Amino acid sequence: MDFSDPAQAAASWALHSGLPREGPGDRASVERSLALARPLPPAPAVLDLGCGPGGQTLDLAELMPDARITALDYHEPFLRELERRAAERGLSGRVTAVHGDMARLPFAPESFDLIWCEGAAYVVGLDAALSGWKPLLRPGGVLALTEPVWLADDPPPRARACWAEYEEMGTPETVRAKALAHGWQVKGDFVLGPGAWWANYYVPMEARLARLEAEARDDADRLVLAEAREEIACFREHGDRYGYLFVVLAA
Repeated sequence: MDFSDPAQAAASWALHSGLPREGPGDRASVERSLALARPLPPAPAVLDLGCGPGGQTLDLAELMPDARITALDYHEPFLRELERRAAERGLSGRVTAVHGDMARLPFAPESFDLIWCEGAAYVVGLDAALSGWKPLLRPGGVLALTEPVWLADDPPPRARACWAEYEEMGTPETVRAKALAHGWQVKGDFVLGPGAWWANYYVPMEARLARLEAEARDDADRLVLAEAREEIACFREHGDRYGYLFVVLAA
């Protein structure tokens, strides 16, 4: 999909609006990663990058009742949705939504104890994330992120085609090696299970696809919806060949 094409970008936002999450993930994986990230200081300052509508943001707020969370995203409608959901769950006082660009973060050095990023580090690239985000952490700070990885030495052509736009995609070993090369300590990692892809992401997306396909008005709509269908079909067939690695790193 070409986000520089306004029609395709609008079709993509229409597809993703209202989904529980903007990528694979669930509360169980947040809880597991948070256990790897601990210990954290009292009342930790947390930055959630590429927060989307805030599924993981709100999980973090509930799992860390003393934390203050800054959630950044480029798409303002997601931030308004996050604010609405936070208000519904009584979390508005501890979650601050910030409109911003992950490539030009508006924060001072050593502002956070924990940086969280699910399914969005690819926006800047893993190497840029590993090098550029570390100065934002206080001494002893932790970075937790998900990164797409190959889980087989011979991914089938259909899977490679689905991920062709992310040329940097490697393996779990690649991610660990890059982290070490950038001076991080690997506290732990794990691959998201299939349930993290389906329950909060692909199942709701399929429901939206059925409606939007009936309403498709032009080639841009049809292209974006067809790509989403292919993404889901590819995971259904080859989801054992690739996945998301949740890696937790200490500065």
